[in-house]
Amino acid sequence: QVQPVESGGGLVQAGASLRLSCTTSLRTFNTYAVGWFRQPPGKEREFVASIDVSGDNTYYADSVKDRFTVSRDNHKNMVYLQMYSLKPEDTAVYFCAAGYAFQWPISLLGEFAYWGQGTRVTVSS
Repeated sequence: QVQPVESGGGLVQAGASLRLSCTTSLRTFNTYAVGWFRQPPGKEREFVASIDVSGDNTYYADSVKDRFTVSRDNHKNMVYLQMYSLKPEDTAVYFCAAGYAFQWPISLLGEFAYWGQGTRVTVSS
C-alpha cells in the first residue's frame, strides 16, 4: 500500500519559510511521480507542485511559482516542498500524493492514486 505520510506543517508568520516532507515505507516510492496539493479552509483542494520520478522535471501552480520548490531524494524515499516567502493565503492543509505519470506535467487530482492525510500550514499576517 502506497500511503504517503506528510510532515513539517506548523504555524509561521508571513514571510517565513517552511519545508514539508513526504515519505512512505514502500520501497517503490521512487517509481511514482509525486504531487503536492493544498486545501485552504472552506475551499476545494488545489494543485501546488509535482515532480517526476527522476526529479529532473517539476511543475508548479502559478500562485507558488518562484516561492516554492519541490525536490526528491530517492535514496531516502523522501519528497520535499520547500516554501519561501509564505503568505496568509498559503494557509491550508497540504497533501502529498503519488501516481504514475504517463505524460508530463501532471497536476490533476485524478492523476494521483495515493494520498496522504495532510499536514496543516497556517501563515499569520
